[in-house]
Amino acid sequence: MSITLEDVKQNPAVMEYMRIGNDYIGNIGAIEHNQHHADLVSDLCVEILTKLGYPAREAELGAIAGFLHDIGNLVNRYGHGMSGAMIAFHVLLDMGMDPAETAVIMGAIGNHEEQAQGHAVNSVAASLILADKSDVHRSRVRKREMSAFTQRDRVNYAVTDSGLLIDAQNKIITMKLQIDTSVCSVMEYFEIFLTKMLMSRRAAEYLGCQFELIINENKLL
Repeated sequence: MSITLEDVKQNPAVMEYMRIGNDYIGNIGAIEHNQHHADLVSDLCVEILTKLGYPAREAELGAIAGFLHDIGNLVNRYGHGMSGAMIAFHVLLDMGMDPAETAVIMGAIGNHEEQAQGHAVNSVAASLILADKSDVHRSRVRKREMSAFTQRDRVNYAVTDSGLLIDAQNKIITMKLQIDTSVCSVMEYFEIFLTKMLMSRRAAEYLGCQFELIINENKLL
């Protein structure tokens, strides 16, 4: 059965799990992982795969993986990729998704965390890594007192604009960021998020592309 993103969004259990998971990690002060983030990552997965010429069905699987990728926050913030993959497995199985397609989505969700040493195990996973790591912005920071910011809070809060550019003709994927250097220096951002950027570079390479990182109009990678 060809399950679509809209089918997944119509599943009340999915929407409740995602809402509660975001609430749970909010209680420990983690940045927003709300539906806006899920929708943005989902849309970016589709854009990446479509522009690079992947089949429409593969892009649809990217849309589903992108939307569901943080559902594991319901269990715990740490290791949420693994738990999210298992939740997605049960949800999609109950919805009647083809096992091979379910496996693609599970692999993508289970490999999107840098803390869990995630890898681009398939094209959907590669698009998810790039899409997720590009959503950096101060609007995702929940804390209002900078004195309470973690390093992750500070670097997210420093970003005033972010985007992912796909140059299919030249096979270049570019992450562009604008950073308020009064909050975080460019070098500090790069140092703290180095693992994310290296993971993004490897994901781009899996898709046959070069990866570029441009911060405040300066090319760092």
